[in-house]
Amino acid sequence: MFDYQACLLACACGEQQALRQLYEQESARLLGVAKRIVRDNALAEDIVHDVFIKIWNSAGSFDPGKGSARGWIFSVTRHMALNVMRPRGRDVQISEEHEQSLTTVEQVDFFEYRARSEQIYTCLEQLDPARRSCILHAYVDGYSHSEIAQKLGTPLGTVKAWIKRSLVALRECMA
Repeated sequence: MFDYQACLLACACGEQQALRQLYEQESARLLGVAKRIVRDNALAEDIVHDVFIKIWNSAGSFDPGKGSARGWIFSVTRHMALNVMRPRGRDVQISEEHEQSLTTVEQVDFFEYRARSEQIYTCLEQLDPARRSCILHAYVDGYSHSEIAQKLGTPLGTVKAWIKRSLVALRECMA
């Protein structure tokens, strides 16, 4: 099994081979995530390039207490792709001091976040496997409803109904 956390630690220590291993392990999947968000192959490739630069420069900031290393990598990719999609006029510059205060707030909310994330896993386990798959494809992989229908070989209307009902069930479970 691939050890993402060890690779991030090695990147933080300046080991280029670790970054290369990470790239070989995940670049194709990260490209898929970026493509689903920006819907442009060249732009997605640029984003993945930037993601690996950010991983290299920020690997030391990864905190295993906040989640998995693989999840952190995918989160970096998703955030970078979403930032590209935001209108340029809305970009806001944040000072380092303000950014540090945000980090402190995030640490305070960490325990609540962790409890909620454990709860969502419990709630997801209660869903029928096909419905759980639809939710994960839509909200983790970023697939459209039609892409999910095609991937699962299920009618589009069925996929839409499963997602709608599953979201209701998840909301009720999380309440």
